[in-house]
Amino acid sequence: MENKRIIQVDEKVPVKLLIPLSIQHMFAMFGASVLVPFVFGINPAIVLFMNGLGTLLFILITKGRAPAYLGSSFAFLAPAGIVISKWGYDYALGCFVAVGFCGCVLALIIYKFGSEWINVVLPPAAMGPVVALIGLELAGTAASNAGLKDEVLLPANIIVFLVTLLTAVIGSVVFRGFLSVIPILIAIIAGYVASLACGIVDFSEVAAAPLFALPNFQTPKFNMQAIAIVLPVLLVITSEHIGHQIVTSKIVGRDLLKDPGLHRSLFADNFSTMISGFIGSVPTTTYGENIGVMAMTKVYSVYVIGGAAVLSIICSFIGKMTTLISTIPGPVIGGISFLLYGMIGASGIRILVDAQVDYGKSRNQAMTAVVFVTGLSGISVQLGSIQLTGMVLACVVGMIMGLAFYILDKLKLTNDRDE
Repeated sequence: MENKRIIQVDEKVPVKLLIPLSIQHMFAMFGASVLVPFVFGINPAIVLFMNGLGTLLFILITKGRAPAYLGSSFAFLAPAGIVISKWGYDYALGCFVAVGFCGCVLALIIYKFGSEWINVVLPPAAMGPVVALIGLELAGTAASNAGLKDEVLLPANIIVFLVTLLTAVIGSVVFRGFLSVIPILIAIIAGYVASLACGIVDFSEVAAAPLFALPNFQTPKFNMQAIAIVLPVLLVITSEHIGHQIVTSKIVGRDLLKDPGLHRSLFADNFSTMISGFIGSVPTTTYGENIGVMAMTKVYSVYVIGGAAVLSIICSFIGKMTTLISTIPGPVIGGISFLLYGMIGASGIRILVDAQVDYGKSRNQAMTAVVFVTGLSGISVQLGSIQLTGMVLACVVGMIMGLAFYILDKLKLTNDRDE
């Protein structure tokens, strides 16, 4: 720990380290994860419960070999919003079940035919920028959370944002021993203290909240028309999942697409979404914030992830605690996100470096350039009720280009192919 050594995926962590490391992961995902239930108009307690349960299921299904925390998926917001407005939230739950089930079927297909095709349709020159876009396209969200995009910048927001960000950055560089693996948690605490000093924390909701409360469980209803509206999201979440698994593989130094296998992780991800629909929660997905925490702290242990999942489940039954955590101000979340999202972007650049991508080849220049511009330009493609934009659209474009170059190679029409 003194030299900030790597704690690998399968390493156990002493309890005195496990608890703060787990709290750090839970706080990292909390701000974004509870936003989805707020948009849908449901109590976030059920979401915290399912995030924890889904994460534990993920660890179990992947045999403890793939560190990932499952939080609320943003990909469902637009189509599910349409379903909720027409039929109600219980029919949206039926859509979540259907999408999760289809995702499990897709995972079984990948198990049958393998995942080697990924290297064909997404070579490093395309995968690098796709992974980088996972973090870069969220940069605006981090700035919005911090209040830096408001028409009028409030001094209190700027102070809290800077205290949080600088604590995280400086702590990651100068902290030693145990402190070197919890700079995110320390930064959140520092930011919260600064928020109290600036008077931007409201405890009225905490006082009104009950001490203990059961999550609001609901059952789904099914409508084929509603399912048809939401089902295309499967393309989005599959692309997102592959990108997250690849960037996590680079961070932990293991090929998670092979061990435990893309079929296991994709099945676990979608199985969690299916269970979410059955109990009244929102769809889940592997979370970039927690990937960023692992990249920064070099702690990859699934025991830490599992500890965070257990804490999330416990919090879902404690009304005052859930409400207290939700009082963490936006500038604190924004300050942390600034660093974590940037770490994910840097991991995409690392893929290009590690793969030694040869930009003397025209194809590599073209793929990286087009993928980056597609993801950052703000353009979108509408497929029915689904809008492809950002990283997902860039991933689709990268796949098309990779497959096209592969076919041209087979036809011996390219001028830079490897003999």
